[in-house]
Amino acid sequence: MTDFFKCSRCSRIVKVLREGKGQITCCGEAMQPLVNFQSADSILEFAIEKEAEARDFYLEWAGKLEAGQIQELFRNFAGEEQKHKDKLERIKSGSAFQSVAGKVTDLKIVDYLVDIAPTPDMDYQEALIVAMRREKSAVKLYTDLAAMSGAEDMRELFRALAQEEAKHKLRLETEYEKDIYRDN
Repeated sequence: MTDFFKCSRCSRIVKVLREGKGQITCCGEAMQPLVNFQSADSILEFAIEKEAEARDFYLEWAGKLEAGQIQELFRNFAGEEQKHKDKLERIKSGSAFQSVAGKVTDLKIVDYLVDIAPTPDMDYQEALIVAMRREKSAVKLYTDLAAMSGAEDMRELFRALAQEEAKHKLRLETEYEKDIYRDN
């Protein structure tokens, strides 16, 4: 059984935790199983698509938000996602792939925060929580894909992608610790 499914309309990805009966649906249609990645290029194409989706999310919300400071924060997040996308495109075009040395620290701040949905009037703290949750999900996705991958080079590429997202999450959690915890 394929563990991951993707909506062809909204691009949402879900992981099946327990097999059941029937079809997995989203946006009124059956979700399609993600194929097992057969090459580094297929992994990179998938990762590039995920970075573009993340960039688009942050840009869309930057336009919806009322507070100028948070609009700027989300534009910065979009820029970070664009840098990830550009890096992956360079690797796909033949640039040397450099694995991340060591493990990225996990402050686990977002693990203890209530999950919230983005709203146009969210404050700085809520915006950081939304962003941290997105990055945590990306880390989990790439970690799960690494575990499912058959070839060692594929596992290593997924692990490296997870580390990139973990660095982004750490940066956000550090901001949260500095700006929110300090004030409380």
